[in-house]
Amino acid sequence: MPSYVITGGRGIAYEFAKQLSSKPENHVFSVVRNPDSVPALGQLAAERKNLHVLKADLTDLPALQQAAKDVAAVTGGTLDVLLNVAAWLSYDVNSYKTLFEFHGNEEPLAKDLRESFEVNVVGVIYVTNSFLPLLRAGQTKKVITLSTGMADPDFSYLANQSQAGPYTISKAATNMVNSKYAAEFADEGFKFVAISPGLVDTTVPGTTMNDEQMAGVMKMVAGFKKAFPDFNGQYITPTESVNLMLDIIDTLKPEENGTFISHHRNKNWL
Repeated sequence: MPSYVITGGRGIAYEFAKQLSSKPENHVFSVVRNPDSVPALGQLAAERKNLHVLKADLTDLPALQQAAKDVAAVTGGTLDVLLNVAAWLSYDVNSYKTLFEFHGNEEPLAKDLRESFEVNVVGVIYVTNSFLPLLRAGQTKKVITLSTGMADPDFSYLANQSQAGPYTISKAATNMVNSKYAAEFADEGFKFVAISPGLVDTTVPGTTMNDEQMAGVMKMVAGFKKAFPDFNGQYITPTESVNLMLDIIDTLKPEENGTFISHHRNKNWL
């Protein structure tokens, strides 16, 4: 039975779990920090015996190592695909500021940078190292890490994306983590790929933005239109994004190991 480990339990991570567990032949494991905080995932797992929810924070190495043991107990010590989906992104007003807008009050910026690196870089390494022994024993040896087009320096400049520094800087580092693993394990037939899921609507129902946050979003979208004049300004749904990414994951080629691509399998980030 094909086996998948997914980090995270909301938005895109939930959609991965939903689509992959819809096939009874798959073993699917969702690793989440707090299972009680993702009731929709828990309900789905209650309905599908091939979906397992495991508790582990991305920064808690012993918990991740235990999660790997729990997966191995079900799969016989193997894993086919690791999906690094969970990430840290500050949704407060600071995430819409430029780096210089913190001038004179850099501590909130430094705090967000540290938290972003702890989860998005160190956490990805912790997760990957924890599950690599199982992946080595698996058949497909695929490690997919979600990134963002805003971690592409050329696109970031062309689209005038001066905000969201901590998240995008950490994701650029995550892309390098992907490259390092790809180089190390290429001879073993691994495929390490960083994928941007596109501009996806993962808004939590019932939440609203204040005026400053909305202005930040409008500035971001205006920049996207500058870089891609044909962009219509529309977000895609998690279902659409995951459909596109699974098509890529299922058909990865050896030469795509170490790449950073979009949900369109190219550098069209939107």
